[in-house]
Amino acid sequence: MKTMTNPSPQDEKKRIILRLYVAGQTPKCLAAIDNLQEICRHHLEGYQYEVQLIDLWEQPQLAKGDQIVAVPTLIRRLPPPLKRIIGDLSNTEKVLVGLDIRPVKEADDERDNKRDR
Repeated sequence: MKTMTNPSPQDEKKRIILRLYVAGQTPKCLAAIDNLQEICRHHLEGYQYEVQLIDLWEQPQLAKGDQIVAVPTLIRRLPPPLKRIIGDLSNTEKVLVGLDIRPVKEADDERDNKRDR
């Protein structure tokens, strides 16, 4: 398992743990890894996040716990509830909506607009 972390904000409420299951270096798995890196870099600024990359060829026993039936699969483990997205993660908007993750700036702007009303 490889882990990528963003060592910033201290706010525990903004902590996200993602787990990406892949199977070797297939084109879809490589695309999912690249797309997830882009999503984290551009849309999770302000969050403290951890990405766990699991290659099922190396650690097949980990698939059972998260009930993985297809790869690549992305699971949001924290905050609850558990959410999952299957595919290469190329549709960023669909991934963000599916995981119920809003970019921090967008959430802050929405909070400011409510305060101004």
